[in-house]
Amino acid sequence: MKTLLRTLLYLSLIVWLGAEVFFPVVAAVSFSTQPDTHMAGTIVGELLRILHWMGIVCGVVALALLALAPAWNIYKPKTALTPMVLLVLMLGSTAYSQFGIIPAMERDRIAEGGAINTRDTANPATADFNRLHERSTHVEEAILLLGLATVVCVAYAETARA
Repeated sequence: MKTLLRTLLYLSLIVWLGAEVFFPVVAAVSFSTQPDTHMAGTIVGELLRILHWMGIVCGVVALALLALAPAWNIYKPKTALTPMVLLVLMLGSTAYSQFGIIPAMERDRIAEGGAINTRDTANPATADFNRLHERSTHVEEAILLLGLATVVCVAYAETARA
């Protein structure tokens, strides 16, 4: 049973971090293969929403497993606490991007008639869109770094258990 629970924990972290690592590659391919930036942006935006929901589900699963791990003698309580805090930060950042940044970017896109010309920096909606896009990029980078730190903390919990 302990092996199954640890496997589910690792799998949830692998899925979330794997998606975070490969998302920029998918975005780059979209922008290099699509005929216009609006179409590529639409694809990337939809994929980002999917990535966020994957992250939320995986994060909740990992958080639940880490919360139960000390009770099931999988990890020591003190070593499970740090990765749990990191997961809460990752979940909060993901929720902020999904429910705060993306809807605001969508409002800017709609205000511009459905397509944003990111080079038109004199336009207030475009300037706000670009600012939000940069913030979104930083949030995703933070999620990835927090995820890597979580993996290190889980590995430490594994060695401290032994």
